[in-house]
Amino acid sequence: MGRVLIACERSGVVRRAFLAAGHDAWSCDIAPADDGSNRHIRGDVRDHLDDGWDLLAVMHPPCTVLCNSGAKWLYIRGKRINGPDPQRWAELQQAAAFYRTLRDARQIHRRAIENPIMHKHAIRLTGRGRVQFIQPWWFGDPFFKAIGLELVELPPLQATNRLTPPKPGTDEHKAWSAVHRHSGWGKHGADRARARSQTFPGPALAMAAQWGALLPGHVEPAQTDFFPMLEEA
Repeated sequence: MGRVLIACERSGVVRRAFLAAGHDAWSCDIAPADDGSNRHIRGDVRDHLDDGWDLLAVMHPPCTVLCNSGAKWLYIRGKRINGPDPQRWAELQQAAAFYRTLRDARQIHRRAIENPIMHKHAIRLTGRGRVQFIQPWWFGDPFFKAIGLELVELPPLQATNRLTPPKPGTDEHKAWSAVHRHSGWGKHGADRARARSQTFPGPALAMAAQWGALLPGHVEPAQTDFFPMLEEA
């Protein structure tokens, strides 16, 4: 079986998909696993890159300062005229360095790094290469969410169950847009970023089936109901 490390994941969604496909899969995050699994490494993933993995899938690297929607906050009070915000630029440098470390971890032959739609400074600092953008509805999950994947020695994911998006302005379209409308969990919408970064089961199963097929010991994962679904905002 292939040894698979799912980095920056606490939900366990992708880990469970690869386990169902017969692989020795582990998740890793500085936070504990949401599902309490004993196949979760709590700590800095950079300390575990040399542990003999066949595939590294980085699902939710720090992206707030990398994504295009956050570009204006690189400047004081969100306005370029006020000049750069030193703290935000330092955070950008750290996030870009983390991204590069995982993307360039050549001791792991096959690597996939999720990333958002980046602003130009993030693209430059990460040295991001070609990216495949996918949508959950390509894989049977009725939601809109652009998921970017920089792939190293991995093929682009192929759609498995492409749905027909609803018309804008309809209630169904509103439901499909739950990720973008999500106000977060807990009091005052706490942890909104994590709520909006949840992995959907369809893409996770596609990763396990298509990328896992390149690894030893692969079996076709069955459709299951053990994936947590995104709650409506």
